[in-house]
Amino acid sequence: MEQVFSYIIGLGASVMMPIIFTIIGLCIGMKFSKALLSGLYVGVGFVGLGIVTALLTKNFSDPLTLMSQIYHLKLKVFDMGWPAAASVAYSTAVGALIIPICLGINFLMLITKTTRTVNIDLWNYWHFAFIGSVAYFCMHESLAWGYFAAIVCYMITLVMADLTADRFQKYYHLEGISIPQPFCQSFLPFTLAIDWLLDKIPGFDKLDIDAEGMKKKFGVLGEPLVLGVIVGALIGIVARMDIKKILFLGITMGAVMELIPRITKLFIDGLMPISDKTKEVVARRFHGKTIHIGMSPALVIGHPTALVCTLLLIPTYLILSIVLPGNQFLPLASLAGLFYLFPVMLPYTKGNVLKSYLVSLVALLFGLWFVTDMAPDFTMAANSVFKATQDPATSVPQGFFAGSMDFASSLIGWVIYKLTCYVKYIGPAVLVVVVLAMMWYNRRRILKDEKAAAALLDAESKGGDSHAPQTK
Repeated sequence: MEQVFSYIIGLGASVMMPIIFTIIGLCIGMKFSKALLSGLYVGVGFVGLGIVTALLTKNFSDPLTLMSQIYHLKLKVFDMGWPAAASVAYSTAVGALIIPICLGINFLMLITKTTRTVNIDLWNYWHFAFIGSVAYFCMHESLAWGYFAAIVCYMITLVMADLTADRFQKYYHLEGISIPQPFCQSFLPFTLAIDWLLDKIPGFDKLDIDAEGMKKKFGVLGEPLVLGVIVGALIGIVARMDIKKILFLGITMGAVMELIPRITKLFIDGLMPISDKTKEVVARRFHGKTIHIGMSPALVIGHPTALVCTLLLIPTYLILSIVLPGNQFLPLASLAGLFYLFPVMLPYTKGNVLKSYLVSLVALLFGLWFVTDMAPDFTMAANSVFKATQDPATSVPQGFFAGSMDFASSLIGWVIYKLTCYVKYIGPAVLVVVVLAMMWYNRRRILKDEKAAAALLDAESKGGDSHAPQTK
């Protein structure tokens, strides 16, 4: 098994993922040509991510080193961004089989009625692979503990996707859709707690901002490309570099902010045919029952409140990372992922800009500590993958630790990581109890809803019979 996994890891995500996605496509009944094309799009996407991440690490390690020396900062955790985290996640022994294993877990939870969500957001399975991969290396390359962490994360996310589905669907008018992405779901506890506290302040609900109006006022500043240029140039200025390097850093950061979403589209182009085919299979197998289709939060990141809050957060987040005691992480590549804080949050804050901004600010504050705390083990995982694959996306600059806001700043991911790796026996036991309790609660909800739906259907049937014409 060790030789098999070593060979698979050596292929790298850009080769391994196309093979896996092609096989999945064939298993659900796609034509070979379409399944192969879907897999190839995913592989090309990984190659693109490697190029963009290498561009970032190559050009920003020196300015950050200068900033640390000039201002005596202890920002030793380099922002690798989600591309590097995804490459690390899918290029380990855990990531090699995470998709088929999680799909099997999803099927078991569906037939035991502990979830209603069919998670076809296959690209974001890297979140589960990531936390499992970090646990794998942290626990001395224990495959069992790696899969334990990944599966626990997956089960918790599926239940939370069910619990938030009704509000999500009503707020965004997306019937039958849920969001089984653990990064988005990890902001729910912060949202519920801070929203409750803010509601206790008299008149706070009246303090709202017209998100649509602000979006228009930002104009060109709302474009990721322009934001990237500004952030990159500011880093060069703060590092006291010459004008030539300042302009180059601005253009480079702008390229990163603009290219990452474009490269992400390659993954979507590869995954959408598989997702559409999966919908057909689900509709055929679970006809007549309420099933949520788990989709990517990218569906709703263009909401005006999400855009306004992201633009307000970027400068705040950068300042906070510099002044926050105990933090060593300076966000760069992760800034493009700030939009993903809001998809599950907004239905609970009702799109209130001030509430959403405050919730995300507090969550990000804790997230900085989470990233800093996880950095040594993330670095160990990245170095191991780079040694095996030579993938530039997983290369950590000399003298730095590896970090990423997404998924390392996630509350769910950090709690699972700490309890699995650093609280022996008791921590995993607590996780098992929590997962079983959440599944039991969700099953009760599902059975109650099915009973109510059956009773309503029965009443309608009897009502129809009583008004039927009599025949002799």
